[in-house]
Amino acid sequence: MGRPLLAIALLVLVTLTAIVGGAVWYMTGVPGTSHRGPLPPLTAEEQALSPRLKRHIEAIASREHNVTHYDELEKSARYIERTLASYGFTVNPQTFDADDVRSGGTRSVRNIEVVIEPPEPGPATETLVVGAHYDSAIGAPGANDNGSGVAAVIELARLLGDLKGKTPRRIRLVLFVNEEMPYFRTEEMGSWQYAAALTARNERVVAMYSLETIGWFPSEPGSQRYPFPFGLLFPDRGDFLAFVGMLDARPLLRASIGSFRSHTRFPTIGGVAPAFIPGIDFSDHWAFAQHGFPAIMLTDTAPYRYPHYHTFRDTPDKVDTEKLARVVKGVERMIRDAANS
Repeated sequence: MGRPLLAIALLVLVTLTAIVGGAVWYMTGVPGTSHRGPLPPLTAEEQALSPRLKRHIEAIASREHNVTHYDELEKSARYIERTLASYGFTVNPQTFDADDVRSGGTRSVRNIEVVIEPPEPGPATETLVVGAHYDSAIGAPGANDNGSGVAAVIELARLLGDLKGKTPRRIRLVLFVNEEMPYFRTEEMGSWQYAAALTARNERVVAMYSLETIGWFPSEPGSQRYPFPFGLLFPDRGDFLAFVGMLDARPLLRASIGSFRSHTRFPTIGGVAPAFIPGIDFSDHWAFAQHGFPAIMLTDTAPYRYPHYHTFRDTPDKVDTEKLARVVKGVERMIRDAANS
């Protein structure tokens, strides 16, 4: 190869390396430093929170609950509503009809919402949405997927209740129905219905946080997998909370993980990627992104870590409620930052 051709080849190689390196940094570069080493002792508040979370998960997700198991879905919904009302909230249902594939008819289902309003809400008020789906996959009790996320949202409502009439941003805490198949990525998905309603009234949603399967944190080597190429970049121990979003969510993701890391000593990773990467859009944040709202998912990575995912073994005893309590307190601090920014 002559010197001119060699120079061109080297230039191409350097350029490609720079492009790939820049793309990787864009997708995975996040502020702050993940916690490493042993976790600190549980605080008194985390110790008290753990059994509360366990109680919610056992009540909501001990049995399969979805449209094909409608009575159990209703039991879970009523428990959520009673608990939120006991915390001093007005509970707002959003009801709609969904196809029941087993009967061939339709069923009335509902999202469940409580709201923390600022002192003087108006058309210019910005909104944060914190949500999790409360239906289970067919064939699964759904304790981790997604009783863990539901329990977290219920307790976040209690923990953030002191912000009523004080925060400049509105906080909507929502439990969504119909995230699982056959409704996922359809207009019968609860989060799609909810995001569509926000769009119809021109609400200024600046952030949506989807809490999805957040209760399994093994520390053994090899306990974590990833879609390619992220296994080349991230650890092989599944002891972290992942912050995940599609490309448009990068500013929100960076702000969120930076806030979480600044307050909470718990391992985290984060990144954005195109939606075609498997797992990137596997939750209710997808529906909000489809409506143009910034949205991210907080997750233990579900099928890339959890061996009981979408099986009859996804029972309440599998959820590590002590680590879940650490996560919930970290998310609470993160939401407080976002609500006052």
